[in-house]
Amino acid sequence: MPHSSDVRPSTNGKAVLIALALATVLTGAGSCEVSSTPGAAEGSAGTGAGTGGGGGGGGTGSLDTLTVAAASSMSGYSREKFTHWISQGNGCDTRDVVLKRDGKNVKATADCKITGGSWHSPYDNKDTTDPQDMDIDHMVPLAAAWRSGAGKWTDEQRKDFANDLTRPQLFAVSLQSNRSKGDQDPSTWKPPNHAFWCTYAQDWVTVKAYYKLTVTQAEKTSLADMLATC
Repeated sequence: MPHSSDVRPSTNGKAVLIALALATVLTGAGSCEVSSTPGAAEGSAGTGAGTGGGGGGGGTGSLDTLTVAAASSMSGYSREKFTHWISQGNGCDTRDVVLKRDGKNVKATADCKITGGSWHSPYDNKDTTDPQDMDIDHMVPLAAAWRSGAGKWTDEQRKDFANDLTRPQLFAVSLQSNRSKGDQDPSTWKPPNHAFWCTYAQDWVTVKAYYKLTVTQAEKTSLADMLATC
């Protein structure tokens, strides 16, 4: 009897092995799926002033999903219906947290009173070391939210919106730029700093999409123009 190492597969054995190999390759190829990047349909719409927001015009997909509608009545509106600033723990309220997040070398007392640091206002490219020169801006202003659906919310929902530290809704900006913006949407006000238009539009769309707020046609057109700068 020949040694086992001398035993060679027959021609038929080779054919079986080749057939099995081909079947394995074809089966693997058939199971391969093409998947899109999570969120690709809606895109990344910025992450706020502290990170400079997203890039590449990622807010465009979400812009197309927003409902276009005429602005609702301001009847019944008051800022008091959007409770802010609420406690965020350790003596800090929402304003304190945003100033700490968006500033550099921020100094605070034991009870979270902000006493120093440096801040850059992305709306108008201004810098300051005085926290009193900074406002906390709602990306989508409270009155603008009311006109686009928030008037139908509960007080608790409005409080969450006014103190949202998760979405790109709160920014530390200069007093002048915040007062200039007021409760206007992008159809009537855009940041003087054109370099921030891309991030601003992306963040506006992110907030409106998350809260299912509507946009007017003029607002949508202006957002599309701003996103075109990305």
